[in-house]
Amino acid sequence: MPLTTATDTLATRIGIAILNLLLPHHRTSDRTPATAEAFPHQLRRISAFVRDGSPVVFTLPGFPCKSPNPAKVLGHLPDQGERLSLTFLNTLCTEVERIYPPGARVIICSDGHVFGDLIGVSDDHIDAYADDLRIQIGRMGLHRLSVFDLRDVLGDLPHDTKRTHIHERYAPTLEALRAETRADDQTLALYRGITRFLVEDTADWTGTRSALQRACRQRAYGVVQRSRAWGALIAEQHPRAVRLSIHPQPISAPKFGLRLLDAPDAWTTPWHSAALRRADGSWTLIPRARAAQQGRLVHQDGRASHFDQNGTACLSRVR
Repeated sequence: MPLTTATDTLATRIGIAILNLLLPHHRTSDRTPATAEAFPHQLRRISAFVRDGSPVVFTLPGFPCKSPNPAKVLGHLPDQGERLSLTFLNTLCTEVERIYPPGARVIICSDGHVFGDLIGVSDDHIDAYADDLRIQIGRMGLHRLSVFDLRDVLGDLPHDTKRTHIHERYAPTLEALRAETRADDQTLALYRGITRFLVEDTADWTGTRSALQRACRQRAYGVVQRSRAWGALIAEQHPRAVRLSIHPQPISAPKFGLRLLDAPDAWTTPWHSAALRRADGSWTLIPRARAAQQGRLVHQDGRASHFDQNGTACLSRVR
């Protein structure tokens, strides 16, 4: 018994140290800073890996595909915003390894196919985006990262069949989700955030603004339903993992919100924006149209990569 207690105590101490590495990057709407002890769900899961002496596994739903709005992004493939974010995640795992030798790894659960039909992005573009993520991870030697998507679960079934399968098996009913949205502020904030993205991402709408907003509000419920279904499938496939989120999460929530890069909006992600390197060398994420007003376009490997506020010559290769 004393040995077990000592082991548990050590695992908890290491778990707290690991959470302290994540806390500076916590994406949340809460204004009051929190200590690691305020996240009992994550602490239990991390400590369980530590007791086993195995790498801590994080799952991060996200990196679905680029926004279809050309005013927001540089194209349909990953660019410097994704590369910086992937590097950040791999660096976090490296920092964990310094205090806990077995280290950590992040499984990026690319969810574009889950709701591609609802956000107006073709399945071919989604495949190309996820495949290029894997290429970038290998090229940059980010060995602590991997990509998981619907193809890993349902193989080569038609994409519509995959979406129907996970929706019918895992998604909450529309009635239940609407009731939750009315009753829960966090769900309401998520619903409104997704509605705003859908409105912003619609570049070819020919009807009225009010009609677009109505259509996007309806589609937003579908996106949340599919997102919940994807989360349930991830939990089934990776039951012990510590769940991260690219959306703001309250303190003590089962999901830990993680900010990938600096951005003026807590909801901004690399796939809804372009990366801008400021004159002081720091990076931020803003819509492509705004970035083009503030910096010059830089290409990497023959593809548009990011914008740079410095007046130096455009590089064909970015270090």
